Amino acid sequence: GFELIDILKLPPSKEMLISAAELYGDRKYLLNTSGVMYRSIGSENVKKMTDNELFEKLCIEPRLIKRPFLYKSNKCFLLGFKEDKWAEKLL
Repeated sequence: GFELIDILKLPPSKEMLISAAELYGDRKYLLNTSGVMYRSIGSENVKKMTDNELFEKLCIEPRLIKRPFLYKSNKCFLLGFKEDKWAEKLL
């Protein structure tokens, strides 16, 4: 089973976001770069943020997080929907 959580109402913890970034190898994979919020901040400004600043911002502004955001364990996160990746991890 799974639990569906609206991350706009209940954002992932900073620790969870850090774990996801470490697993993906780069914090950029967490970002919803096509969203209005990201564009309003600007990619150059996001790039200048320290990791700590970025993870704090993601907690405050969860619209910056790529969705869907699936957390299975600290070793299994899926961000954005790519059917083959989801099938590989979940089936």
